[in-house]
Amino acid sequence: MKKTINGINIQALLSRNLKRLRNDAKLSQINLASEADLAHNFINDIENGKKWVSAETIAKLSTALKAEPYEFFLSDSKWNAQAAEIFSVYFDDMEKSQARMLTELRSRFMSVDKKEDEQDGRGQRGRRKKKNSQG
Repeated sequence: MKKTINGINIQALLSRNLKRLRNDAKLSQINLASEADLAHNFINDIENGKKWVSAETIAKLSTALKAEPYEFFLSDSKWNAQAAEIFSVYFDDMEKSQARMLTELRSRFMSVDKKEDEQDGRGQRGRRKKKNSQG
């Protein structure tokens, strides 16, 4: 029996999200099964929509995947909205990091350039003095 609410196949949704969360965690079905203390063929059956899960199984999977239980039931549009929010935060942080890096590089290289200019200036003045004293 297909489990649907408002035309959404909940079992298919859970299957897709389990696979998505597992892939995000970079775990194989076997590794996830080991982490969640479940049989690997059970994980495969859930991902293929052949088995349904109990609340206890969702709790085990949530713990193993370091995910919240509701994430197994997010629709694709919610995942996309959540992904957009995550990327927005990531890019904001990346912009700030780049700005700090540029500031640091400027201060390092500008101070090196100034030191080299000062050393070149002293070296040239020193050479001029020697030439003038010889002449």
